[in-house]
Amino acid sequence: MSSSEGDAKRVRLAWTGEGLSFEGSASAGTSIRLDGHAEAGPSPTEALLLSLAGCMAIDILHILTRSRVPVTELTADVEGIRAEKPPRRFQDIEIVFTVTGPAEEHEPRMERALALSESTYCSVLHSLRSDIRFDLSIRRG
Repeated sequence: MSSSEGDAKRVRLAWTGEGLSFEGSASAGTSIRLDGHAEAGPSPTEALLLSLAGCMAIDILHILTRSRVPVTELTADVEGIRAEKPPRRFQDIEIVFTVTGPAEEHEPRMERALALSESTYCSVLHSLRSDIRFDLSIRRG
C-alpha cells in the first residue's frame, strides 16, 4: 500500500504480554488498550462500535455547530448484534444519539445532520460491509 494514495492513516498494535491485551497507538501518540476479554479495555468489536459512534457523533456535532444549533451534551447509545457463527460479524447495529440543548424547531437540522453523517461523511460507516442493517436515530435530551 502506498502512502501517496489518499489520506493514509497508520496505527500500531502491540501485544502487552498479558492475556489477550494489546496496546494500540496512533501517529499522534495517543493510545488505547484493546482486550479480547474486555477487562483491561474494550474488545476489538466494542472498539469498532465506539469508532462508528464516535465518527458519527463528530459529524453530527460539527454539522449542528455550523448550523447554529445549541448543543450542551451529545451521547450515543450503541447496540451491535453479531452472527452466532464465525466470523461473528455484526449483522445489525442500532445507534441512538441524544442531543441536549436544541429546541423543538431544531429537530429538522438534527435529522439533516444525522442523514449527512450516514450518507456522506462518516468514513467508519462507509468502511463497513454494505449488508449490515443500521437503525439510527437522533433525539433531543
